[in-house]
Amino acid sequence: MSEQGGGLIVWDVDGTLIPADLRWLRRAVAGTYGLTEADVVFPGARVHGYTDESIVVDTAVASGISPEAAENGIERFAAELARVMAAGERELARDQAAYPGAEATLQALHDRGHIQTVLTGNLRSAAEIKLRVTGLNSHLDLGIGAFGSDARDRFDLPAIIAGRYSAEYGTLFDPTRTVIIGDAPNDIACARHAGLHVVVVTHRAGREDLARHAPDAIVTALQPDTVVKTVEELFG
Repeated sequence: MSEQGGGLIVWDVDGTLIPADLRWLRRAVAGTYGLTEADVVFPGARVHGYTDESIVVDTAVASGISPEAAENGIERFAAELARVMAAGERELARDQAAYPGAEATLQALHDRGHIQTVLTGNLRSAAEIKLRVTGLNSHLDLGIGAFGSDARDRFDLPAIIAGRYSAEYGTLFDPTRTVIIGDAPNDIACARHAGLHVVVVTHRAGREDLARHAPDAIVTALQPDTVVKTVEELFG
């Protein structure tokens, strides 16, 4: 798909490249709806397709905000989250560093000629800050990525990447040479919905739990040689 003959690698962010941390959402929800952080209650249930906007609405309702007011706060939330994360950059760098091997794996895939981007439930502003602060943005083409600010349903995001990829690189998007790398059943379901390959890493869930959802491959860590080999075997 690239001039060098590589494929397209689509990364999840939280739980895959960097550890997930709800503190930023908690602070932004509190600021958006006039709550204290202690009053913010995250809903217990998680469903496929979860993105930041859907998390925020469900969290606001679980925290005592009316559904109408929860929806009306979404625009304010985007600005509040950007403010919270910009103010917390040093804290993010200290407490939410990239997983071991993440930077080296991105470099190794880049060296093999693969194009890389992200598919994440994060709003774009939040994803950009996280990836920049953790030093992972160098080999990611975020211009063709898809974010929670693009669509509320995660299942809509692969089509956004396909369109942006084709517009940017002047060639048709090829599902057979595209792989999502994630860490959760949601990532597997999203890839399957779009007809894409999928690899998951056992950062948050065990191999047995992930295997029940039938990904193409499971890796235990972001080891560059292993990830490159796994991806290129899927591309044939």
